[in-house]
Amino acid sequence: MRRPEIKKFSIALTAAALALSLTACSGAGPNAATRLIKQVTDGKEITINENGNKISVYNLLLVATEDGSAVVVGTFFNKADQKDTLVGISVGGVGAEITGTTELIKDQPIRFEGELATSKAVFNSVGAEPGRNVPMTLSFERAGEVTANVIIRDKRDDYANVNK
Repeated sequence: MRRPEIKKFSIALTAAALALSLTACSGAGPNAATRLIKQVTDGKEITINENGNKISVYNLLLVATEDGSAVVVGTFFNKADQKDTLVGISVGGVGAEITGTTELIKDQPIRFEGELATSKAVFNSVGAEPGRNVPMTLSFERAGEVTANVIIRDKRDDYANVNK
């Protein structure tokens, strides 16, 4: 090979190696380790796929208010053809006061908090402490009960406008 050809070949080889090394992480797909990282402030995700139920809950957490109350944040989806009803939310045997929509109709989400909220659930004056994790139980008419540990967040950043 002549010198100019060697130089072109080595530039092309370097470019190809660089392109492969820079795209290696995205090649891992939806289960890439970097994609699955969650911060401790993320809400809980729950899925109920038993006995014909297809309920998903996203970003479930509590926000502590100034007076020690806790407000539920989260989005509930029913992906099954048959409707279900959220009949209760409790922490440590104490039930939340729920107002708004509780009926889970296929593909019509129930949203607790935010601009598109359809419902509200409040634990009044329970001494909620930001940074703690507590077991929260969701009770559904058809799907039964499911319990998950959720974090209690303080009222700042995305949750600054959450009120009782």
